[in-house]
Amino acid sequence: MHTCDSKKIDHRNGKSLGEQMARYTGNKNRIARRYGVNIFGRTRNPLLHKPNPPGVHGARRRKKSDYGMQLEEKQKLKAIYGMLSEKQIIRYYKEAVRLEGNTANHFSEMLECRLDNLVYRLKLAPTIFAAHQLVSHGHILVNGKKVDRRSFQVKPGMVISIKENSRKMKLINEALDNPSRTVPEYLSLDKDHYSGQLIAKPLQEQMPWPIEVSLPVICDFLAHSI
Repeated sequence: MHTCDSKKIDHRNGKSLGEQMARYTGNKNRIARRYGVNIFGRTRNPLLHKPNPPGVHGARRRKKSDYGMQLEEKQKLKAIYGMLSEKQIIRYYKEAVRLEGNTANHFSEMLECRLDNLVYRLKLAPTIFAAHQLVSHGHILVNGKKVDRRSFQVKPGMVISIKENSRKMKLINEALDNPSRTVPEYLSLDKDHYSGQLIAKPLQEQMPWPIEVSLPVICDFLAHSI
């Protein structure tokens, strides 16, 4: 299934207008400091110089209500996948509810199998935001064909690769050579050919989330929001 973020289409490039507008432009370092982890995998860890949460009273522990805790879990999940919008998260959840089986598993699988996320997981981009750019700017192929929709759902067996004339890009090569990152077991990487394949549907416990997230809490929260 090809997903998009709006029914309105920009016919100049075939992208949904919602996806074009969904690019996060806020302060990424503040997000990382809020959760106490380099959640976006940035080369310059924002916690090295400012380890406390943002704000005048950031170092204090503040007790949250049940609603506040549920909201924070959802916000963490949105951050993991590159600051997805509220509409995107709700759309994925609604689709997961319609499928047979475990809703939480379907929900996390659809998020993990977004094209932009798998470009990042395959080390073809240094951060999830760089992966957004590579996909949107037409540098990514799926089964040999250009796909510039970040929300494209990759299926097992599909091959993701970098266009031939984009393989000299510095950020791509530095990402591939980064020894501190590993490729999850549900993916295979062919570094020499700047490509990788989704081998199987990812299980929740295999997903390399940089921060602990409670999917049941999020699903319960979203169930009361739709």
